[in-house]
Amino acid sequence: MTDPISDMLTRLRNAVSAKHARVDMPASKLKAEIARILQDEGYIQGFRIVEEPAERDGKQPRQLIRVFLKYGPRGEKVISGLERISRPGRRVYIGVEDVPTVLGGLGTNILTTSRGVMTGRAARKAGVGGEVLCNVW
Repeated sequence: MTDPISDMLTRLRNAVSAKHARVDMPASKLKAEIARILQDEGYIQGFRIVEEPAERDGKQPRQLIRVFLKYGPRGEKVISGLERISRPGRRVYIGVEDVPTVLGGLGTNILTTSRGVMTGRAARKAGVGGEVLCNVW
């Protein structure tokens, strides 16, 4: 797999459209930070890093991120869109003055900066730019 972040966003998009309660994906520190931001912004109920048991003897157990999805009171989607911006083939970097808003402030963009992974709003407040990973609305 060449782009694990796109894989994560696709798994989330597919699980939300199929109205699943949770979705599992291979774990990494960056994915855990993205899940933390989604939780803080209210797009998901929560996430947990779990160990998948080894299939065969001598094989290491894999770590998974289990994301618990969130829906409205009548089953409506909380995440209506996920869009990957910066890809391995085309990196998108922005300065602090160029941090865009998503849907006029209704959505959130996730950036990786020199101070860690944060939302566009937090990056503007902290006065840093960085690589735009994705937009969520």
